[in-house]
Amino acid sequence: MSDASSRPKQAQFPPLEVPDDLQVEYINLVRISHTPSELVFDFARLLPGALPGRVQSRIIMSPLGAKLFFRALAENLSKYEAAFGEIQLPGGSSLAEHLFKPTNPPEPPDQK
Repeated sequence: MSDASSRPKQAQFPPLEVPDDLQVEYINLVRISHTPSELVFDFARLLPGALPGRVQSRIIMSPLGAKLFFRALAENLSKYEAAFGEIQLPGGSSLAEHLFKPTNPPEPPDQK
């Protein structure tokens, strides 16, 4: 017979309600700043030729909350890569330079 106290405890997550009218935002940039007591994440969308980028959401977390989020994100990225393959990062320049380098707007069509 197995002793229930010898089994590892599973985390009990509280149920979450997702409102029907929740606004879902696409973001491709996050600016992170901090004070001694909190980390501030400004999630933004930056589109080619449309400057400045627009902050869609600001999330403020305690350092402990941010570290736990970092751990959960790392675990989930690991699971994602195990299922779908390694996420390839661009090389050579910094990631920000690669993702947000200026682009040339398309040429207007000839009007004849």
